[in-house]
Amino acid sequence: MSLSYVIRPEESRDHPAVRRLHALAFGDPERVPGLVDALRSAPAALGPVSLVATGEGEVVGHVMLSAGRLDAPEQVVDVLSLSPLGVHPEHQRRGIGTRLLAAALRAAEDLGAPLVFLEGSPAYYRSRGFERAAHCGFRPPSLRIPDPAFQVARLPAYRPWMTGTYVYAEPFWAHDCVGLRDPELFARVAAME
Repeated sequence: MSLSYVIRPEESRDHPAVRRLHALAFGDPERVPGLVDALRSAPAALGPVSLVATGEGEVVGHVMLSAGRLDAPEQVVDVLSLSPLGVHPEHQRRGIGTRLLAAALRAAEDLGAPLVFLEGSPAYYRSRGFERAAHCGFRPPSLRIPDPAFQVARLPAYRPWMTGTYVYAEPFWAHDCVGLRDPELFARVAAME
């Protein structure tokens, strides 16, 4: 029997389940769950968008969009970061991440955001609307991000003059969630060039 999943905005009652989900999905009980908690209340030009996937009333997936900045030559541009995207290990490989990602991009477009940035697997994200950011004129915020992993989705509000350096919001730095730390993972992603 196939389980039906519903994508909806996160509610405050979902917070404990979202924490548990990211602790399992990322194998770290504090870093990513702490990042999500901090992003919910961080002051920003664009408010966060937090979506959950539920199945049989249980939270099985979560994605968050939060404010970032693009240091463009003409002016600073408010943009979004897609991070984290997590699916409970028992529900992975069922299309939940893809559905959450599509819903997040629709929400970003509805907000009028011109760009959505992320760090992630090119094999996964390139077929879902993202492209290598460096090829589009963007610089990453950290040298710890392999070029193929730094990706962007250009939305209808994007204009060609919007190039420059992407800057994460403070919670990403405070929770040490910028760039890859695992040398083997860094090498694997860098080899995808």
